[in-house]
Amino acid sequence: MLSDTINQEVTSHSDSEVVSLRGSSGSLKVRGSSSSVQSLLQSYSSSLRKPRGLGRSLSSYLNHTARLEIVHEDVKMSSDGESDPASSSDGVQSPVRVRLRNKKISTEDINKRLSLPADIRLPDGYLEKFNLIGPALFEQPISRRLRRVSLSEIGFGKLETYIKLDKLGEGTYATVYKGRSKLTDNLVALKEIRLEHEEGAPCTAIREVSLLKDLKHANIVTLHDIIHTQKSLTLVFEYLDKDLKQYLDDCGNTIHVHNVKLFLFQLLRGLSYCHRRKVLHRDLKPQNLLINERGELKLADFGLARAKSIPTKTYSNEVVTLWYRPPDILLGSTDYSTHIDMWGVGCIFYEMVTGRPLFPGSTVEEELHFIFKLLGTPTEQSWPGISSNEEFVTYNFPQYSAERLSNHTPRLSSEGVELLSKFLQFEGKKRISADVSVHHPYFSNLGNRVMSLPDTTSIFSLTEIQLEKETMRNNNMINYKK
Repeated sequence: MLSDTINQEVTSHSDSEVVSLRGSSGSLKVRGSSSSVQSLLQSYSSSLRKPRGLGRSLSSYLNHTARLEIVHEDVKMSSDGESDPASSSDGVQSPVRVRLRNKKISTEDINKRLSLPADIRLPDGYLEKFNLIGPALFEQPISRRLRRVSLSEIGFGKLETYIKLDKLGEGTYATVYKGRSKLTDNLVALKEIRLEHEEGAPCTAIREVSLLKDLKHANIVTLHDIIHTQKSLTLVFEYLDKDLKQYLDDCGNTIHVHNVKLFLFQLLRGLSYCHRRKVLHRDLKPQNLLINERGELKLADFGLARAKSIPTKTYSNEVVTLWYRPPDILLGSTDYSTHIDMWGVGCIFYEMVTGRPLFPGSTVEEELHFIFKLLGTPTEQSWPGISSNEEFVTYNFPQYSAERLSNHTPRLSSEGVELLSKFLQFEGKKRISADVSVHHPYFSNLGNRVMSLPDTTSIFSLTEIQLEKETMRNNNMINYKK
């Protein structure tokens, strides 16, 4: 008899009891009062005496009754982070596994699993195909190889995924096209780098890829995809409407002073993120700062960028476009760090405020001449060690006196002039850092919330941050940096 082979262990709860039933076929726990369990056992014994009850397990019987609830034990965590009760010897199935097996996998599930953008459009038939193999993928951690294969099947890494629309520009190594992604229907910028049979990919392209794939910030251009063929290496970037140089041109070289502040803050915010990760951009100029219709400014073109993990004196001084190159680099210094970028920030700041470049020299000597004419010819007092610099001595510059920056920037507040002067210091170590400069009083009217935004969140997510309307010229040209 069943009553002879099953023992009960009762554990009290506030509103019910958990009753353990142990028998020759294993153990099972149910929740309910002891009287209701006794009643059910009697009912179950009676059912076994009837032909239709033969072969029916106790767990099966419990699953078909609404009076009692099976309590699963030995709960463990599966790879998807949900509890996955171990199946018992009497045939009780894991509810998680049953749910995964019966659930139809959605596009959102795949996007989350493969870390894809929310607006991705999967190819026809892919979702159905994924539903055939999907449950196994969702029950275990995804490997790099499986993720790579899945992305390839969706269309990443393939030229046919992108449609070329317009040619935006051409340089020595690369041609940039405006394009459209078939996966998202969004515009993209396609930077097509020609590969020479003997030389392979240019080092600038390798640097750009290796650095950008690890830089995720609202003020750094996003690298969406990489396509490698025998003839070319194509980098797929997010598309932005124009660069800062084009924006200046469209404004008639007069940017609203509030917008100057927002652009400068975003430039410093993105640069601070890079510098915290020991990445030097080394080629800051208006053409390498992209702006979209919302007013978001993003650092682009990391072809000359360099990761600086430890102090070194082996860097090249053939970096940074001449107009934005600091005086210590112009005079041959190769011992530099993040401060190399801060001089360029000052030059760009001035250019946004005045509408004209600060030091538009055509040669190194002329560039230094422009710098010293404004800031004063350096002496041992203003720049210790300068008198022993052979190149400086050879040029034999006139002894200029420093001019007041405020005389050249009438649209800039006193706080803005003070910040500009901190960027334009002869010695790199004396220049203000990007991290410190975002907290300068010049930005105080932007409020406190903008200072603590997550890295990947735009400043325009805050209602108090808005771009002022510019008086723009009618110009549809878009100038992307090659």
